[in-house]
Amino acid sequence: AMSVIVGRALPDVRDGLKPVHRRVLFAMNVLGNDWNKPYKKSARVVGDVIGKYHPHGDSAVYDTIVRMAQPFSLRYMLVDGQGNFGSIDGDSAAAMRYTE
Repeated sequence: AMSVIVGRALPDVRDGLKPVHRRVLFAMNVLGNDWNKPYKKSARVVGDVIGKYHPHGDSAVYDTIVRMAQPFSLRYMLVDGQGNFGSIDGDSAAAMRYTE
């Protein structure tokens, strides 16, 4: 149980990312999500992450993307999101088919 906590739940000391964050960023890089390219739907990214790298529920992966796109959640935004990704007041994000 302790190895699961250390391996998955705690952020890595080197970069501060959990494995699911690393998988999402890698999948977005493989998809070609760059700053100078058009946005892609979040459902597309979630589907690729689930299918190739993280075979668990889609809500966990989408919540990770939402958290990385919120300017108030992390010190630096890791994902440039377009759409409703929630607010600091506790409003939840829109469904993944509406966000990019």
